[in-house]
Amino acid sequence: MEMHLATVWESIADAIPDRPAITHGDTTRTWAEFDDRSARFAAALTAAGLGPDTKVGLYLYNCNEYMEAHHGVLKMRGVAINVNYRYLDEELRFLLENSDSEAVVFHTSLADRVAKVVDRLPKLKLLVAVDDGPGRSVPGEQRYEDMLAAHAPMQRITRHEDDVYMLYTGGTTGMPKGVMYAIGGLTAGLAEAGFPLLGLEPVTDAAEIAPRVQALADAGGPSVSIPCAPLMHGTGCWLGWFMPMLGGGHIVTMTNRSLDAHEVLDAIERHRATAVTIVGDSFAKPLVRAIDEGRPDGGAYDLTSVQLIDSSGVMWTAEVKNDMIERIPQAVLVDAMGSTEGSMGSQITAKGIPVETAKFVKGPNAKVFTDDDREVTPGSDEVGMVAAGGNVPLGYYKDEEKSARTFRVIDGVRYSFPGDFAQVAEDGTLILLGRGSQVINTGGEKVFPEEVEEAVKRVDGVFDCLVVGVDDEKFGQAVTAVASRLDDANVDESTVIAAVKRDLAGYKAPKSVVFVDDVPRAPNGKADYRTARSLAEAAAS
Repeated sequence: MEMHLATVWESIADAIPDRPAITHGDTTRTWAEFDDRSARFAAALTAAGLGPDTKVGLYLYNCNEYMEAHHGVLKMRGVAINVNYRYLDEELRFLLENSDSEAVVFHTSLADRVAKVVDRLPKLKLLVAVDDGPGRSVPGEQRYEDMLAAHAPMQRITRHEDDVYMLYTGGTTGMPKGVMYAIGGLTAGLAEAGFPLLGLEPVTDAAEIAPRVQALADAGGPSVSIPCAPLMHGTGCWLGWFMPMLGGGHIVTMTNRSLDAHEVLDAIERHRATAVTIVGDSFAKPLVRAIDEGRPDGGAYDLTSVQLIDSSGVMWTAEVKNDMIERIPQAVLVDAMGSTEGSMGSQITAKGIPVETAKFVKGPNAKVFTDDDREVTPGSDEVGMVAAGGNVPLGYYKDEEKSARTFRVIDGVRYSFPGDFAQVAEDGTLILLGRGSQVINTGGEKVFPEEVEEAVKRVDGVFDCLVVGVDDEKFGQAVTAVASRLDDANVDESTVIAAVKRDLAGYKAPKSVVFVDDVPRAPNGKADYRTARSLAEAAAS
């Protein structure tokens, strides 16, 4: 039996068919229903002429259909492409074109954006609309539920562990890039890392997973996981969905399309959730506030079922972790240091265990290298770049140059270098210093400054611009533009922000604009981000 997400999930569906698998709002699908609907979607894709290695874009908010469609794509050995639902026309067109998507599944509320780009994407063969309320029809679209009703489930097939799995990321790579993995290694890595957290022993044989899940179900049931983050991001997908579902878990997604802390707490209580996936302080702080506010009826939320709160992607500070432990004392907090390009370390916090911000236990396959590829000496003051070993991605899709820079071989071992700089304490602990690039993490989203800078500089009256992240309680970092005007121009902050929002997804737009006489640059024209950030911070204080 191959170590492949679709194959393992099929075996789990056979083992615990009547257990709940996915829930969104008031709709719950059992494992048997989840697998059946996914197989019908796979059959519909096949009937449309799509086959192995076909790329299928998922332009959807969190919902049951996202998980069903993704499973269906994997069943027929296709490649599901995560599409950020915040992307507007040009961003959407770029990603679908760059990924060579031949089909796209989209919510009807996003149909206007699809309609604007579909004529410029000649490779698209299939448009599938998932009804989420009012929205226009796109010529040639098929409705998701109609497709499922029209097709019998696809027969199960043998798959290959070297089939490609791909996750698109903005990260440190500028424009979105597809990070490619061999699905066998990804599945095994997720099971190895996640099973101990779910009460399961690590496995190396895929055929052992379903029996262990069955035994866990007989003993009281697998986990109930709430991914607060979007499924189209690595944190929500891998930590909140893939890992617990490989352990036979029940995935509960929220109906609100931005974080509603009270909805999360209500869902924890209602579903007796055991695991919650968040994105650092930007999610943890609202949850802490909502716990203190209590239920609308004045009562306290019952959070005694929560055993695990995991996070990745942005800073989760010691102070906020302690606030969470005080309110959910039985929970274990897992802060995973990693990116789409690789996992590097983790920090585990529980009641009574001291915690420090940005200090992580180095993963068994992670190292820190200096610029000349020499391993950093523990206890020294040397600064190096963190390298993730083990299940290293195959590379970036259609970008050999970027792949060669990010995924390198040192002393015969292949590593991923996502761009994080760190020191190594004497005890081997990683002391994270930050990204080498200027990527901004805002509310769990990654923003590449140069893209925003160009949008700002297109605004009439703006001469020059740099974009930085300024620490912000709500967003983690607030996107801030430091801009200069053309002589006699009277462009103001609201005009700039509104113009950027017409070009880019709303989360990329500056939260504020600081106007200066001259944007700080070196004599050679290179950006001086440190000075720009100081100017932005001074204006915010």
